[in-house]
Amino acid sequence: MSPPTQDPKRLRRRRIEAGLNKRELARAAGIHPSYVTWLERGERGASPRVLKRLSEALKCEVADLMPELDDEAGAA
Repeated sequence: MSPPTQDPKRLRRRRIEAGLNKRELARAAGIHPSYVTWLERGERGASPRVLKRLSEALKCEVADLMPELDDEAGAA
């Protein structure tokens, strides 16, 4: 299993802030509700196309759904 491309916690937080349940987000993004569950659990990674559709449904930027960059990774 490949690591998730999105940050599951950030995706869930954005969905809740948007006032959507998983089924509503799935419908708005054109994906299956189970897929939203898997993404929020970190069990699957979203493709760039799905990330774009999720960001449009959530009215945010794709970067808002991605893991934060670790500043310490570049410093050594």
